Amino acid sequence: MTETRHPLDPIFKPRSIAVIGASRKKGSIGWEILHNIVEYEFNGKVFPVNPHAEVIHSIKCFPSVLDIPDPVDLAIIVVPKEEVLRVVDECGQKGVRGLVVITAGFKETGPAGLEREQKLVEKIRQYGMRMIGPNCMGVINTDPTVRLNATFAPTRPLPGRIGFTSQSGALGAAILNMAERLGLGFSMFVSMGNKADVSGNDLLQYWEDDPHTDVILMYLESFGNPRKFTQLARRVTKKKPIIAVKAGRTAAGARAASSHTGALAGLDLATEALLEQCGVLRAHSIEDLFDLAMAFVYCPIPHGNRVAILTNAGGPAIMATDACVNFGLKIADLAPRTRAQLRARLPEECTVE
Repeated sequence: MTETRHPLDPIFKPRSIAVIGASRKKGSIGWEILHNIVEYEFNGKVFPVNPHAEVIHSIKCFPSVLDIPDPVDLAIIVVPKEEVLRVVDECGQKGVRGLVVITAGFKETGPAGLEREQKLVEKIRQYGMRMIGPNCMGVINTDPTVRLNATFAPTRPLPGRIGFTSQSGALGAAILNMAERLGLGFSMFVSMGNKADVSGNDLLQYWEDDPHTDVILMYLESFGNPRKFTQLARRVTKKKPIIAVKAGRTAAGARAASSHTGALAGLDLATEALLEQCGVLRAHSIEDLFDLAMAFVYCPIPHGNRVAILTNAGGPAIMATDACVNFGLKIADLAPRTRAQLRARLPEECTVE
């Protein structure tokens, strides 16, 4: 029986990887990505591609992806921007199904870069491939049957139940570092970059029924297709919490987002309304993002809005009550029988209201 695979599986669950632009120079992006794939003990085959090297990381190199004798699911592309289209064409001829284009120099740089990116998208659609990037940091899947760390981040990712996507590679690296310090793990990490093909909406669909992902975190500079995002988020938030940090809240921030990844940021009031309508929690800082993430990792989504407060002092109880009411929660009114049972089991000094 033929195995049915999701169109994004060649990216997130590849059985073989070609690192095109793998380098012998320690500290270079081409070296770091291959190093991370090997050190994280990827469960498939790895093929470095470099026409000027025979061996990197004790692995045989190939001059071109076309010279690799085995099938290749995923190609990580780390070549100069002028070479990307040629390399993508070779990947298409090889039958590669997934691409992660690390290289920058596309729509984020202006009209010439935009034209280059449009040609890139035309090329991947010609061959029926899916692509993360360009201008991204890579992808991670901590599933023990995959063990993929195809990024140049210095942090070794911890396994966990959080799917995280970021348009900013540098911010993504900082979040991976902070998560490691907090002991917070990820199921998957995706640096989208310019998201010329695979978008946040695609990832929401992919994670919706992923058994390894319980919480979804998103750093967004733009929505792409707001209508589709709203429809997807409404559906997904019934199963899993989505927590988003939306950058570009001010006019200056929106201009910065455009120069960073070519994102078109919208008005913040409209963003706030959109997120609220579809049940997405908005974090206003990375600290907020982690606080919410840790809460949902350890405490699943409640079934209703009624709460009971248990505290060892009166002051915190009053503050907790005010906070609950301000956020639309209802303090549960305990039945007389429940109060009587609690009073019978608690010290006389305790108050049961």
